[in-house]
Amino acid sequence: MFRLRPVASSLRRSLRVGAASRDQVLEQLQVCSGEEQVFELVGKNKAKLTARHVGCATGMLWQFQKERPQMLRTVEHVKNHPEFMTLRVLAENKISLMDDCMLVDVLYEVLRLSVEPHDSLVQQLISEAWLRSDRLPLTSLSKFAICLHDQNLHHSPLMGHITNILAQKLSSIDDVRILSALMISVSSLVSPRLRDALISKVDQLLDTMDPAKYNNARRVVQFLRNIKCHHRPLLEKCNQIILQSVPNLDAEHIGIIAGLYQSLQFNNCDFRLAVKHRLIELIELSTDPSSFTKVFVVLGPMANAEIRERLENTALLLAEELSAQQALAIVEALEEIQCRNLNLINKIASVTQKYLYVYKAMDVARIAQALFLLRYQNPEHFTKLKSILMKFLMNSVFPYEVTMLTRVLSMLPCPQLHNDMISRVDAVLTQCSLNDLNTFALSIAKWIRNDPSKSHNAPSKYVRLLQTLNRCGHERLHTADRLDLVLEELKFVSGEWFEEMLLEECMLTLQRTMDQITWANVHDVSLLLTRANHLCTPLMDRIAHVTVKDIDKIYFSATYATLLPFAILNYDPPSADDFFEVCIQRFTPHIGSFDPHLLVLLAYALAVADYFPEELVREIFNINFLGKLDAQLETLPYVLNMRIRRRLMELNRAICLECPEFQVPWFHQRYCQELQKNGSGSVSPVQQQIHKMLGEVLGDINCVRVAVLTPYSYTVDFECVLDRHHHPVAYSEPSMLQISGSGKLHWGANSPQEIMNELPPGAQRIAVEFLDSKLFCKNSHHIKGEPLMKKRHLEILGYHVVQIPHFEWNSMELSTQDAWKEYLKKKIFTQLSS
Repeated sequence: MFRLRPVASSLRRSLRVGAASRDQVLEQLQVCSGEEQVFELVGKNKAKLTARHVGCATGMLWQFQKERPQMLRTVEHVKNHPEFMTLRVLAENKISLMDDCMLVDVLYEVLRLSVEPHDSLVQQLISEAWLRSDRLPLTSLSKFAICLHDQNLHHSPLMGHITNILAQKLSSIDDVRILSALMISVSSLVSPRLRDALISKVDQLLDTMDPAKYNNARRVVQFLRNIKCHHRPLLEKCNQIILQSVPNLDAEHIGIIAGLYQSLQFNNCDFRLAVKHRLIELIELSTDPSSFTKVFVVLGPMANAEIRERLENTALLLAEELSAQQALAIVEALEEIQCRNLNLINKIASVTQKYLYVYKAMDVARIAQALFLLRYQNPEHFTKLKSILMKFLMNSVFPYEVTMLTRVLSMLPCPQLHNDMISRVDAVLTQCSLNDLNTFALSIAKWIRNDPSKSHNAPSKYVRLLQTLNRCGHERLHTADRLDLVLEELKFVSGEWFEEMLLEECMLTLQRTMDQITWANVHDVSLLLTRANHLCTPLMDRIAHVTVKDIDKIYFSATYATLLPFAILNYDPPSADDFFEVCIQRFTPHIGSFDPHLLVLLAYALAVADYFPEELVREIFNINFLGKLDAQLETLPYVLNMRIRRRLMELNRAICLECPEFQVPWFHQRYCQELQKNGSGSVSPVQQQIHKMLGEVLGDINCVRVAVLTPYSYTVDFECVLDRHHHPVAYSEPSMLQISGSGKLHWGANSPQEIMNELPPGAQRIAVEFLDSKLFCKNSHHIKGEPLMKKRHLEILGYHVVQIPHFEWNSMELSTQDAWKEYLKKKIFTQLSS
């Protein structure tokens, strides 16, 4: 008993000390349920607030805001509260007493509470954090980097120091959230080596993370967007993580992810279908302008007519409540969906008009472009927009801004090129990328066409500008030494100026840097050659060599772009069979992972090249795949939708004709009839000339049929029949199609026959096809793959095919009637005899 007394006495003393050391202010702060309680405690305890109290108070204030939806936050009220100013003063005085984590937390929180970056508190917090940056825990370092990134300090020496720390400590990072935040912050400063190391590291960490934390994957996608890296395997992995969270995402986060995907040209079928379903669910809940705008922008382009009408009606009701940025987003979405709702277009245009004074230069340009493409009819409004755009242009010093403003001004009604505009454009040309230079060329071409003062020769002001433009383009290509930078600048370049002025120089540059073609960029080079329609055999051979050598490193879906120019441009590299075979072997195990539309395009490209992998054909022509393709097509833009449908039909036809052993049915008859019904129904003057000449060569115009529809819905320019003695056979009925004086085709009394009549014994059906310049490579008389595939198919259908290249028909040698007739006789009769 007596032995227990000292113990009890000691226990009582320790309890008294514990009670005395309790921080009652801190405990009271931690149980506050709102900002006013925090401010009340701060006001009552100003004199005894410690650094820990200040850190806790700012943390509580931000926590209350973060827990509320964006539109219900009261950041301005908090920021302007007198006691918040007290907190800021106290924080500034106690910076040196804050530990490392608290220091960065306070910086992060005051910035989130809208304290200006130039405020002395923010500046001192950043300075102190910089001094401690080498010892900051990685969690705090990532948060510090986010603070700097949000203040647009992307290229600051401090961010460079953080990049260096990241490179040194990368191997020790095991939290994907920390790593992804740091990756976004330093994205503008990473070297190629660090980029590859970051991608490798985050790829490993994504496998170990909780899939529910989709924001980690979203940040990785944002990093790839920032560095313009289309790393397909990593994108696919991030997409699989994001897909699991789509059913729980709100419209804002869906919009962010969809925007990132669009920037990276990443078009995933499963994501689009999941997002479409989720956004349709959110329509009923999106009753405020903010959430509705986000739903409209993403869902509108992929919605069917019924849902789109519903969205448009709601947009009309909410139009007056839209903010400046919401109105801008809506008008661009209307342009994307090619809206023809005049009431809605006029309403949104009037809303944007009242905000013109708050919009920045690029915003006004985007609005003007959208309204013009929507065929908005209001000359006064366009005049006002032109005036504002001109003022912005005269004050702009950024090449990308001058490019955009110039392009949009050239689109607007009655474009005129003033001397001030010429000076502004001329001032930035030497700083412009090839894509920007191409944009200027297109704009100048519009000005030349629309200049009311133009004569037979373009005015000297245009000539001088074009000369400068041409010189800058050639110099940029001539001095380029990094292939990847050239490919990036040429990614969206097209049009007459590029083809006439830069295409040859571009090919020389690509050949000069040909040793830089690797498995990582081979598909970009291939796409450029396909888009340019230019056959450059050294480049094609290099592509084939790299592909065969490093096929295992090339992502399976990139095989489509890689083999595309060989099929479309009709070029067989050395060991062509090996090249196509390794591509086929690379993608075959992953057929089920392809987007449906991409698989159709891949199979069509192979069919043009006369390759029909059975496993690929079986995958496409089954009910499940076609059902998934139909679902995807409903979410795609109209032009792409129609292109995929056309390619599926052409693939179906090719397989029916060339691979009957696969027993794939022909199920596009009705589709082809619709195409025929909606066709242009016109022929070129050259075709009219050939038609007349054929009638004279064959002795009777009734020996020639025009625009003949064959089985499987090929249209043959001209058809004739020669008997066994090679004498023309007149058709028993006149041609069902006749050419009018204006070059229009119209049907006769009978409907088009799609089953060829039986021929007399020994007779031969002749198909005469005129090949215009589009069917040849740009730089040569090399025929492309598609007309050759048509020739194969017509021969299977029993035709002897006579092809008339445009460069032969329009040559100097065939400048008389007799020469043309002799040419046709030789083509038809001599070739048939041989």
